[in-house]
Amino acid sequence: MKLILLGPPGAGKGTQAKMLTDRYGIPQISTGDILRAAVQEGTPMGLKAKSCMDAGELVPDAVVIGIVRERLQKPDCAAGFILDGFPRTVPQADALTVTLLDLNKPLDAVISLAVDVEVLVERLTGRRTCRDCGRGYHVTFEPPRVPGVCDTCKGELIQRNDDQETTIRKRMEVYESQTSPLIAYYRSAGLLHAIDGMLPIDEVQRKMTALLAS
Repeated sequence: MKLILLGPPGAGKGTQAKMLTDRYGIPQISTGDILRAAVQEGTPMGLKAKSCMDAGELVPDAVVIGIVRERLQKPDCAAGFILDGFPRTVPQADALTVTLLDLNKPLDAVISLAVDVEVLVERLTGRRTCRDCGRGYHVTFEPPRVPGVCDTCKGELIQRNDDQETTIRKRMEVYESQTSPLIAYYRSAGLLHAIDGMLPIDEVQRKMTALLAS
């Protein structure tokens, strides 16, 4: 099972990917995670990425694709994988298509989670994180027993900068301009399947597994 999950920040891609990983036994691959791992392991592409990062430069698409390629050749990807948050642009998608064909790992499906922007803002601005132990909460959906206080360690709950409304709306704008064209890209390739990401988590997962079974 070889999948890409698309959707704006807060759409639930990470949550759904973890559930699919548990069900199918295939890895969830986040470019941020594998970039850090490649740098730490000192792989050829990781060393190239590190030189860019040390110079304060963006890691070029060619290096990111190279790191993805390295990751997809590891044994745990033999039965498939879930790409979460990658590709982000059409040029990256073009390069990924070539890479997957070269590895004989063509995609089975691309699932897009559609969520209303105002719902996303509500989801993300409500998130709180313990300053001390890092446990996450949500003021509406998963509140602490005592407002502003961590249930686990009694630390202070804070709102991360990434979860403030102005930052969130800026991230949505970036997504719309750079990443949403991928919906048309994969639709034209006959791979795209859209699912309502505003449904309950378990219902989204049920629709995903029914789609993949078909």
